[in-house]
Amino acid sequence: MLNIVAVRGHLSRPPEERLVGKTGARVLSLELTVRRPGAERADSVPVVWHDAPPAAAALAAGDDVVVVGHVARRFFRVGGATQSRTEVVAEVVVPARRARGVKAALERVVAEVTPAGRG
Repeated sequence: MLNIVAVRGHLSRPPEERLVGKTGARVLSLELTVRRPGAERADSVPVVWHDAPPAAAALAAGDDVVVVGHVARRFFRVGGATQSRTEVVAEVVVPARRARGVKAALERVVAEVTPAGRG
């Protein structure tokens, strides 16, 4: 089975960096607005990017980006209740204007979903 997602959208707000867990691992939270052709409303897609490179700090609200990763659902406790959130866990985030970077990210996706020997 595969769990691969590629999504293109605009950053709805500036990225938010936070430290999580006992290790203090860095996580960058992004919120994408994605408009599908012909759809009346846009979709909001939450994205988390673990150990994002320092260049990610240059991303800003309104930037058009391509995200490649997988879908995950995480559970957490808030006020004594268990809640969950479904989000995209990014492996690669590339500004859409960088055609070569987008092409390389999408070629990786195609290689993963194409049966061996059928490229």
